[in-house]
Amino acid sequence: MHWIRYGLGLLLLATLLGHSLRWYEIPLVSRLEAIAYDSKVRLTMPQTVDERIVIVDVDEQSLAEQGRWPWGRDKMASLVTRLFDTHGTAALGFDVVFAEADESSGLMTLERLSRGPLRDNPSFQGILHNLRPQLDNDARFAEAIKGRKVVLGYPFSNAADIRTGALPRPVLLPGDFIAEPAVSTYSSFNGNLERFQSVAAGGGHFNPLIDLDGITRRVPLVVKHDNRYYEALSLAMVRAYLDFPSVAPGYPPGARLIEWLELRGEDQAVRLQVPVDEGLAALVPYRGYARSFRYVSASDVLKDKVPAGVFKDKLVLVGTTAPGLLDLRATPVDGVFPGVEVHANLIAGMLDNSLKHKPAYVLAIDVLTLVAVAAILILVMPRLSPLFATAITIVLAAAVCVFNLVLWNSSNLLAPLANSLILIAGLFALNMSWGYFIESRTKRQLTGLFGQYVPPELVEEMSRDPENYSMKGRKAELTVLFSDIRGFTTISEGMQPEELTSLMNEYLGAMTEVVQKYRGTLDKYIGDAIMAFWGAPVDDPQHARHAVLTALEMQQRLARLNEALVAKDWPVLAIGVGVNTGNMTVGDLGSPVRQSYTVMGDAVNLGSRLEGITKEYGVGIIVGEETREVLRKEFAFRELDRVRVKGKEEAISIYEPLGIEAELPGEVADELKLWNQFLRQYRAQDWEQAELTLMNLQRMAPKYLYEKYAEAIVTHRKEPPGANWDGVTVFKTK
Repeated sequence: MHWIRYGLGLLLLATLLGHSLRWYEIPLVSRLEAIAYDSKVRLTMPQTVDERIVIVDVDEQSLAEQGRWPWGRDKMASLVTRLFDTHGTAALGFDVVFAEADESSGLMTLERLSRGPLRDNPSFQGILHNLRPQLDNDARFAEAIKGRKVVLGYPFSNAADIRTGALPRPVLLPGDFIAEPAVSTYSSFNGNLERFQSVAAGGGHFNPLIDLDGITRRVPLVVKHDNRYYEALSLAMVRAYLDFPSVAPGYPPGARLIEWLELRGEDQAVRLQVPVDEGLAALVPYRGYARSFRYVSASDVLKDKVPAGVFKDKLVLVGTTAPGLLDLRATPVDGVFPGVEVHANLIAGMLDNSLKHKPAYVLAIDVLTLVAVAAILILVMPRLSPLFATAITIVLAAAVCVFNLVLWNSSNLLAPLANSLILIAGLFALNMSWGYFIESRTKRQLTGLFGQYVPPELVEEMSRDPENYSMKGRKAELTVLFSDIRGFTTISEGMQPEELTSLMNEYLGAMTEVVQKYRGTLDKYIGDAIMAFWGAPVDDPQHARHAVLTALEMQQRLARLNEALVAKDWPVLAIGVGVNTGNMTVGDLGSPVRQSYTVMGDAVNLGSRLEGITKEYGVGIIVGEETREVLRKEFAFRELDRVRVKGKEEAISIYEPLGIEAELPGEVADELKLWNQFLRQYRAQDWEQAELTLMNLQRMAPKYLYEKYAEAIVTHRKEPPGANWDGVTVFKTK
């Protein structure tokens, strides 16, 4: 059923790829991308003060000391003169517009009188002629900015077709572009008076781009009006600072979409590259929260209260932070941010070459990141447990974020982040939901069917591909194990029922743990006996190995359990274990009243017989020929005998597993070698040599097995078996 999850995961990937490729827009993704962008800005902003740019602030102090805004142009002329002549300002920009004539001096009223009732009064006309230069504040302001690096700001709009004042010279014309950009276009403007703009060094608009959430993240460095292109205040200030290089669009090789603006000197050498998007807008590189630049009250400048050197060779912006003048904006770093500082951040970013940009190849980064994330999660997550799925999700999300921040910091690249995080979160939610609603149901069904037989980890494995498992009967090569407590009847008769119950619970619990440790399927408890098998319902190519390891560890666990039993003054237990490999029928067998997932067949019966004859040889484990044949290259076996058990005509060899051959102690290996020599002598009816070898074995390690064969040698000497003797021991009971 993984293919359903794969399909849903691929559908989510395709949906997000369509957004990345701009076939359509998903508003939620765009909103989350904006949040991710704002978080990166706040996380990485330097929060230092840039001393190259100073803001002359028309603040509340200035309004209180100099009067309400707008001020007379005589004050503005004085401000300009002091900044350049007294303080040595490098370039000055106004984040205010001078769109109307100054009437504060009363000159316009006198002019109307001179053209009206007093036009024939020579005395009045003479006095007005003498006073005009003193009262013409606009002329004084025009004279102050003339010949200096002063950039005047102004706004564009798309309101009614209103065009007041004058525009500066455009920086670009349609013929400058390979293909016309999708730039912000405006129909109206509110420019500065012609007498000011004509003598100013330049002009720049102060229109930001307000995103749908009301946040100012970008400013169009070039906008379009009447098929001409005009620069922003920040770009005009940079050009003034660099002695007015020309502006040209910049293109990657073979591309038609502009990716940067080039500022070129008179020799056409590129002095600065300014990254822009396809709409010729630049992302504002906010340095920190408000006041990341030095602020000086405009009133202090007018009153000569500013120390020397504050404005020396600096770029100066005149703006306002007074709340009543409505130049406060919402930004990624602050909900109330001075508009003039937006321009200051852009100027600093252009000079530092630290503007974030999103060239065309970032699209490839985004697509490759999405595909890589999807490949990892779609293919891997369905195979993981919830814990590991959660861990890999967290690690992958962290890796994507780190990679994105590395691109942001080291290369100033704005690579999309929300897309990848949404994909990661979506695939995680999909897989967890699938696991909860679908796989948990499947697991419950499988647990109901197999939970009483197989360990939980096998149920988990089966639940990943449940259609491959059923309880229907089938033929398969499996390995079966039987174990039984020796002398259990005597033990049970000597114990109280409560004690016997506790004893059996401890014993069966310990032995069952061993069976499940080696991926065994617990078939049933038959009184004190245990029946288990390997290779079903989950295929196990090493079923024989796991069964033998289980038998060996059952004996080891029993030795530790006996220590606890002795401490309770309970009987010491001994068990016999029979293991056999062969073809068996496995499935849910029984009647409508009761069914059991079990195995049956000759190989199963032989396994039970092998357990039964362990006591005949004084050994804890006996395995059949097929089990030994599968494991002979890894395990060491002691051949015990050739036997013919009840119900089978064919004789078989039986073996005691001693352990993994490479780990066998040297003395045990020597004993095994001598034992094999004994068997050859015994079966050759060389009784004297066999008896001598057996005596040596008994001295090395006395065993009931050796005593049994010593008695057999005595019997065979008295009653020789004859030349046709095959060495087979016949058992006529189960």
